[in-house]
Amino acid sequence: MKDNNYRTGDANLITREYFDSLLIEMRHIDGVKPSTSLELFGETFSTPITTAALSHLNGYHPKGMVELAKGAFAANAVMFAGMGDETELEAITQTGAKTIKVIKPYVDNELIFKRIEHAEKCNVLAVGMDIDHGFNGKGEYDTVLGFPMAPKSLDEIKSFVQATKLPFVVKGVLSEQDAYKCLEAGVKGIVISHHHGILDYAVPPLMLLPKIAKIVDQKIPIFVDCGIASGIDAFKALALGATAVCAGRSLMDSLKDFGAEGVAKKISDMTEELSGVMARTCSKDIKSIEPSLIWNRSF
Repeated sequence: MKDNNYRTGDANLITREYFDSLLIEMRHIDGVKPSTSLELFGETFSTPITTAALSHLNGYHPKGMVELAKGAFAANAVMFAGMGDETELEAITQTGAKTIKVIKPYVDNELIFKRIEHAEKCNVLAVGMDIDHGFNGKGEYDTVLGFPMAPKSLDEIKSFVQATKLPFVVKGVLSEQDAYKCLEAGVKGIVISHHHGILDYAVPPLMLLPKIAKIVDQKIPIFVDCGIASGIDAFKALALGATAVCAGRSLMDSLKDFGAEGVAKKISDMTEELSGVMARTCSKDIKSIEPSLIWNRSF
């Protein structure tokens, strides 16, 4: 049954339906207790479930982004940080959370370089760009909270990559074409995402994931964003080629009701659910989760 909150063409509904169309086979003989450990950019984390690149969460908690970071730190999970000022990023990284700072595609490239430099000073784990805010829904250049945006060329992406010694991650990849260009630019990670339905009828990330994973060929990490609501969702993404997954809205109620403690518990609960599925599929670690475990519903 369709949720009345969704409309025809809503990419979020399409994404949810695709998640739910994927089935998992069980394997028990020679099963072992699994490890959900993630190795990323020289650091070790307890889970492949990261926060999404969120921002402006004060409606959920007075210090929403900082509480989110505290929760990620407590869960030993990667923290993504979206749009926010320099003071906020400083507060986020001071929690101890290993943070990937995602910068908007500002029309002013000097502002982008300045944000990259500041992120380096904050000792973030990695830095990157959210490429899907170049245009608005009317085909005009986008504006976000008064800041003008612009699409970025391959050469511009290369210049951002070369401006830092940190790993550079591109968020908003939803095509084989952009995956190839990211590799050419020298990026060190991509986030497959339609930015919570920024385009109606957008392809579900998991539908494209196997093709992009084949292109990437384990050269760089692949994160999957949009609609990750459970450990089972995470398992399906990992099986199809993701390195890690980004949970966003699925953390919001926990943040609102219980702050950092709620975020940490939610990530832990999702990780435990992931571990349970891994145990019942003979997946000893997250790199051992095989694509052949996933079946497309066709009945």
